[in-house]
Amino acid sequence: MQKYIFKSPSRYIQGNGVIKELGKETESIGKQSLLISDEVVWDITKDLIEESFSESDSKYHFEQFNGEASNKEIERLTDAGKEQNVEAVIGVGGGKTLDTAKAVSDGLGVPVIIVPTTASTDAPTSALSVIYSDDGVFEGYKFYDKNPDLVLIDTGIVVKAPLHLFASGMSDAMATLVEVKAAMKRNSDTMAGGKTTFAARAIAEMAEEVLFTHGLAAYKAVKEQLVTPQVDAIVEANTLLSGLGFENGGLAGAHAIHNGFTAVSGEIHDLTHGQKVAYGTLVQLVLERKSGEEIKKYIDFFKAIDMPTTLEEMHLDGKSFDELLEIGELATVEGETMENLDPEITPTEIAHAILAVNELSVL
Repeated sequence: MQKYIFKSPSRYIQGNGVIKELGKETESIGKQSLLISDEVVWDITKDLIEESFSESDSKYHFEQFNGEASNKEIERLTDAGKEQNVEAVIGVGGGKTLDTAKAVSDGLGVPVIIVPTTASTDAPTSALSVIYSDDGVFEGYKFYDKNPDLVLIDTGIVVKAPLHLFASGMSDAMATLVEVKAAMKRNSDTMAGGKTTFAARAIAEMAEEVLFTHGLAAYKAVKEQLVTPQVDAIVEANTLLSGLGFENGGLAGAHAIHNGFTAVSGEIHDLTHGQKVAYGTLVQLVLERKSGEEIKKYIDFFKAIDMPTTLEEMHLDGKSFDELLEIGELATVEGETMENLDPEITPTEIAHAILAVNELSVL
């Protein structure tokens, strides 16, 4: 029996200054919350969050996130939540903080509120976490029965984050339709646990349309820390449209290549999720035998927002062919989303495609 499944958060709020509503929004979800954030983000948001809770009936206990979405860190924070008898978990920050908050809420059996401070990934709306080792090596996905109870994203905070994080979110979102179309072609199961709905396909298409239409104008506005209608459009594309699109539409080669990149050592690990997904998207397009003209459209977009499109920019220019094969081997392990593109793709073909993207980019 084929099932078509669509999942989404219960509530999504986006706008300039909406973090001031966090305390009031939390009241209906839990009276005592565990709030998780890293040191840098907490320094930026602490005063605004304290103010929002001063006007509400709910309280929170703060625990600092140590930087890696690992099982060890999840266990530590879950224990802290048990000690405080919390009724909800609030994650404030970037992708790994938010993935950890979701895992902790699942372990505690309580609702989760997601407060992204960047628009750098499409993770906030999803019912899954990406789990890494303590050393930052990709280990797998952790799935949950439901999506976040609330996603609240303040665009006034987003535009103050480093510019490359905003661009990284666009790169992550640009992979959405590319991967959804591949997954639909193979009738693959999605992260939501069923087949792709027409709604998911439509959302993925809108994500790409918004990116190509408003991406460059939004990038220039964020460079000046301005909140414009184009910035709002891209924040929605990066967060909501891409999030709903990938979870309900399917992942394929781009994210498998991203995960494969963890097989090699060096400065590549200093790159963001979206920077690596950008290159992974181009690799997938090569593997799909797309025309040079179509691939160039994506290359030009990534170049315009200063995302990596060459081996040098990916810190792979000094790697041997055998090391590129290791990327391909990790990207094609059993259960990896490369199967949604083509389960017969080999590590050698991936290594060649990684090299081919560089040649197309330097033309």
